[in-house]
Amino acid sequence: MNLLLTNGRIIDPANNRDEVADLYIEDGVVRQIAGGISVDGDMRRIDCAGKVVCPGLIDIHVHLRVPGQEYKEDVASGTAAAAAGGFTAIACQPNTTPPIDRAGIVRQIAEKAEGASARVHIIGAVSIGLEHNELSEMADLKDAGVVGIGDDAFPVHNSGFLRRAMEYCHMLDLPYVAHCEDKDLTGEGVMNEGYVSTVLGLSGITRWAENVGTVRNIMLAMATGCHLHIMHVSTKESVEIIRQAKRYGAPITAETCPQYAVSTDEDCRDYDTHAKMSPPLRTAADREAIIEGLADGALDIIATDHAPHAPHEKEREFATAPFGMLGLETSLGLVVTHLVKPGILSLSQMIDKMSVQPARLFKTQGGSLGIGCAADVTIFDPDASWTVDPSNFKSKSRNTIYRGIELTGKPVATIVGGNVI
Repeated sequence: MNLLLTNGRIIDPANNRDEVADLYIEDGVVRQIAGGISVDGDMRRIDCAGKVVCPGLIDIHVHLRVPGQEYKEDVASGTAAAAAGGFTAIACQPNTTPPIDRAGIVRQIAEKAEGASARVHIIGAVSIGLEHNELSEMADLKDAGVVGIGDDAFPVHNSGFLRRAMEYCHMLDLPYVAHCEDKDLTGEGVMNEGYVSTVLGLSGITRWAENVGTVRNIMLAMATGCHLHIMHVSTKESVEIIRQAKRYGAPITAETCPQYAVSTDEDCRDYDTHAKMSPPLRTAADREAIIEGLADGALDIIATDHAPHAPHEKEREFATAPFGMLGLETSLGLVVTHLVKPGILSLSQMIDKMSVQPARLFKTQGGSLGIGCAADVTIFDPDASWTVDPSNFKSKSRNTIYRGIELTGKPVATIVGGNVI
């Protein structure tokens, strides 16, 4: 059925639009934006007074756990969580079991995603088995539909191997999506190396593991011309390295996650394994640098690194629990509460980082409410308050440190290709 969204504040940064108006969707595409639209025929009307209507939010850093770990998450639950969080599209990472290193696996995931609650884009693995001994067949992966090549959780150690991978990505016009970390420096660390780790008696992860990996990967991107996308930036040094590299014309974009702009390693003090993630929560100074990087554009994108784990996996000693935390269903509220309401980002800047730039990075549809564009739309109430209750999550997992906190900014609806989800 065709849709008429009335009286909403339409914010569309890609088209420099911010106004109260109606939006008419016909046959799954945006047909008209104007005040007081009158259309004959059957349609569904949604009153959006007091709400923001924007291009569908896109999360480019999601672990769907498909194939091989569906007990943590699957396509149905992961996309339902995305829709509940206001996302119309996600990009899933390749560190699955087995990794997404072959065209057949890409096609299997795409088939499972048909008719899901959000669009699913797929990032292919840089190497067979993510073991970094043999490059994956990147051209086949692209033909099967991947939007990028990556190494999340298993950063490439061999610089010669990574240079060759980036050369292929450049040739195929695919971004290389990098987890920047020198694992030799990380060692057996389980949280940020610093005062808190010392007090808790836990092995620390030095910030220089991320910083060294970031510098090395940027240099290789400059050498090859490959578009490098840097994931989950967490340190103040990496923010400055990225800022300076952009001034030199490095072909890079970078993301951070809400938790690095909101939380610190102090959240680990009770040995809460939900606060164990990679890269780890850092210090207050790092958090301030992340916020500054979002404000001045050094950091282009806000993603979640949605990393579901079953309860029994997190109910262990801190040192043996897996890294990772959920993100899809709390992201919008965290960003509005901690970045928009304090005036660090405008709503337009937030939407740019959570919709426009993600679509541009992967050259996918979305990120725009231009006339004739696919009707992927998010509607949210920027002033609605709500309390995080993981028992109501659509995800199969419950691993979040934000249980019980009050947030402002709540998704109302998502529309994917004209279909209300």
